[in-house]
Amino acid sequence: MPKRILQGTVTSDKNEQTVTVLVERRFTHPVMKKTVRTTKKYRAHDPENRFKVGDKVRISECAPVSKSKRWEVVTEASA
Repeated sequence: MPKRILQGTVTSDKNEQTVTVLVERRFTHPVMKKTVRTTKKYRAHDPENRFKVGDKVRISECAPVSKSKRWEVVTEASA
């Protein structure tokens, strides 16, 4: 099965080797037919502490690194 890749913004880099990434998802509501925005935060593994708050990044699924980390930062997203 292919690994999912999501794009989001780094909202926290306070932890060592970890960044929190906010991912926004847009979809049309099935009944109201209105575009709905939902957000979700993912904790991603960043071994070199390269990314700072505000950076746009791509994250990919990986094997569990810790209790809450199931994602790893792949690259910096292009604008």
